[in-house]
Amino acid sequence: MKSPVPSSLTIDAFEARAVDIDTVELDQLHALSIGVGWPHRAEDWQSLRDVGHGIVAHDEIGRVLGSAMWFPHGRDFSTVGMVITSPRLQALGTAQWLMKRVFSECKGRNLRLNATRAAHKLYLSLGFRAESTVFQRQAEARRSDAMPNRPDGAELRRLDDADLAAVAELDAQAFGTLRVGLLTALLHQSVGFGLYRRGRPEAFALCRPFGRGHVVGPVVASNDKDAIMVVSPHVTAHEGQFLRLDTHLTDGEFCSFLARSGLALFDTVTTMSLGGTFHNPNECTGAMPRTYALASQALG
Repeated sequence: MKSPVPSSLTIDAFEARAVDIDTVELDQLHALSIGVGWPHRAEDWQSLRDVGHGIVAHDEIGRVLGSAMWFPHGRDFSTVGMVITSPRLQALGTAQWLMKRVFSECKGRNLRLNATRAAHKLYLSLGFRAESTVFQRQAEARRSDAMPNRPDGAELRRLDDADLAAVAELDAQAFGTLRVGLLTALLHQSVGFGLYRRGRPEAFALCRPFGRGHVVGPVVASNDKDAIMVVSPHVTAHEGQFLRLDTHLTDGEFCSFLARSGLALFDTVTTMSLGGTFHNPNECTGAMPRTYALASQALG
């Protein structure tokens, strides 16, 4: 009598190795993010590779099992993002192994990331502390009947390369560190508007293609009215199209404007940090600029 065929077979007994993310085909990275339901296009992956560094976990036959990226800003700070593991490996320690590789590459730097609910426990176990909630707001944009009027003494205009230094300085006051390299890349991908007073920008908002449509961010301003002023041209330009904005803010005039513009709450993630001080945008005096919208969840 023949023995019955076993009903199960172990297939995940393989060795993973880390390779530089720049050596991996974009379609493999795209397939990885699709596998976990993230909206990133191949073009979005390339944009992230252009401004950051990363590692990918490969198996023996070159299949991509996971990824992790970091984005240095200045000499002692990095954001971490695109930490993805194939769904079938999420309970096998792959993400923790990738994060320890990130720690090795970012030794001596303070770190910040935005954690999904599924990854929250992992980052706590690695020493990160929860700081704030990010509200992912997205939908088809609609132009509000009450679009803002330009404040007296202010000029709203398109940004170009000549505005980079002043915009980077404003962003640094809000974000906590200078991000000239990142903003240079984003400005070249984006349409940007700045609100100027006395020849200096006091608010700005960038908007670029991303995922299912366009994303607005970063947005920096000192008050809700200025933030609305620089975001509203992007809402108008993309009326009837998919638009996304990620913000730490929970209420106030700016959030009401987003709701009137059709950008409903879709999901939340948790901003977490390891070392350093988190600049909480909800602590607003009206005198200093703050970050009204992230560049992205990976970039902060």
